[in-house]
Amino acid sequence: MLLAVDLGELARDAKIGDSIAINGVCLTISQISGSCAEFEVSSETLAKSTIGGLKPQSKVNLESALKPTDRFGGHFVLGHIDGTATVRAVERQGQFADIKFAGGSELLSQMVVKGSVAVDGVSLTIAAMDRTTFTVAVIPQTLKATTLGTAKPGDLVNIETDIIVKAIKKQLENILPQGGALTAEKLRELGF
Repeated sequence: MLLAVDLGELARDAKIGDSIAINGVCLTISQISGSCAEFEVSSETLAKSTIGGLKPQSKVNLESALKPTDRFGGHFVLGHIDGTATVRAVERQGQFADIKFAGGSELLSQMVVKGSVAVDGVSLTIAAMDRTTFTVAVIPQTLKATTLGTAKPGDLVNIETDIIVKAIKKQLENILPQGGALTAEKLRELGF
């Protein structure tokens, strides 16, 4: 699939081969003309994200890749989408909003309260969780500057879980016994 996006101000420094996150999905510019960039989208990206559902004039969140010399001001977001979630509820509290999302168990197993999550590329902190949902508290500036300001129940969003949580989870799965108790013998075997 070929996706064309008006990059607006980001087009000033953009060139073929650059990475741009579109709703949190890292894509590579394959063509650029003026402020319009084209991206070739793989079947894997279409299967894991909401990119295939975009329509002409869809509003999207855009972000260029972080340069090694840039100030780092959030959590590590790679643009490698882990899956999608559905907006379950949007509770406005004055200019703020609590947004609840329903996600699959694989996504939720990679999240922790007060941990990070990227929703359509927006870096957020998880405020609450249960077995099937997670909630984020969104400030007015984020609501104004991103597509989260128009989120409504039923909307499908891209989710990227925190790379640090994923790495720890993977290591624990590798060392902890499946379905059994952690024994002194297992700890000795692991060098403890």
